[in-house]
Amino acid sequence: MTEPIQSKASQHGNPLPKRVLSGMRPTGKLHLGNYMGALYNWVRLQHEYECYFFIADWHALTTDYADTSNVKQNILDVALDWLGAGLDSDRATLFVQSWVPQHAELHLLFSMITPLGWLERVPSYKEQQENLREKDLGTYGFLGYPLLQSADILIYQADLVPVGQDQVAHVELTREVARRFNFFYPEKPLVLPEPQALLTPSPKLPGTDGRKMSKSYGNTVLMSDPEPVIRQKLKTMVTDPARIRRSDPGNPDVCPVFDLHKIFSSAETQQKVREGCTTAGIGCIECKGWLADGVVAELAPIQERRRSFESDPDHVWEILREGSARARLRADQTMQQVRDAMHLPQIGTAPAGAAR
Repeated sequence: MTEPIQSKASQHGNPLPKRVLSGMRPTGKLHLGNYMGALYNWVRLQHEYECYFFIADWHALTTDYADTSNVKQNILDVALDWLGAGLDSDRATLFVQSWVPQHAELHLLFSMITPLGWLERVPSYKEQQENLREKDLGTYGFLGYPLLQSADILIYQADLVPVGQDQVAHVELTREVARRFNFFYPEKPLVLPEPQALLTPSPKLPGTDGRKMSKSYGNTVLMSDPEPVIRQKLKTMVTDPARIRRSDPGNPDVCPVFDLHKIFSSAETQQKVREGCTTAGIGCIECKGWLADGVVAELAPIQERRRSFESDPDHVWEILREGSARARLRADQTMQQVRDAMHLPQIGTAPAGAAR
């Protein structure tokens, strides 16, 4: 068995206690919902754990297999937003899923032992079929994507998976798959430790129409939007539906704009908004202007970093290549253990007694 490879962090004299794995599908430039829902937290986790963050291009194909023309550009856009937000390739391993073929190998082996019913009962399976009726999702790839997620996690023997409450079921499936594998192929220590969900605080982030911010709704504010675009988008945002006239007092607690104030505005600004809204002392346009100030201030340093990377895309691809090479080394270590446990020959070796 090969010796565990040394983590990048430990090479710098700062070993990290646990391994974290998470990924994002490349659907293009990221919006504020992506930032606050995951990326903001990842930037902090990279200082506490050994982190692997991947761009899940194979997962993008589970629903968008019919048109793959934008995948490469979308990967670059996601990487630019990651680096702009502060992910650091010296602290975390940033890579592209399809550049680490061990994900596919482990997924294939898992597909041999995973009961079909486990996949059919994953909540998001029927949910997405309902929400994406315009697409033909009656494919093996779509049914099996939660199992591919399990392979994504277990190939790095991850301890923690940062997720929101809506994705806990996927981590539980991963734990069940690991348990089943370890039952069939017992080794000491266990080859595939069961990961824990690391529940991440995910604030309510409405889009400009008041629904959850999502590209499919066309209600997003992108992390890379220039200031005039941000201000224009927020100016059109829906507010308290009961506040019809400027002279009507409003209720911040039912207003989507105030939900964003809670995230992007100071306590002092939030207090000004609450007082002004409930007394009709301010209008919605003024309130949205203050919100735009906070969003612009939050995004300014992110956009500045993004522009510096955007000017040299070759450097970004090199970061992803280096991260993917590192991920392959770590994934191959796991696969050697998996093959040993399953009594499969290691790549490039002949079984004892085989003809020469």
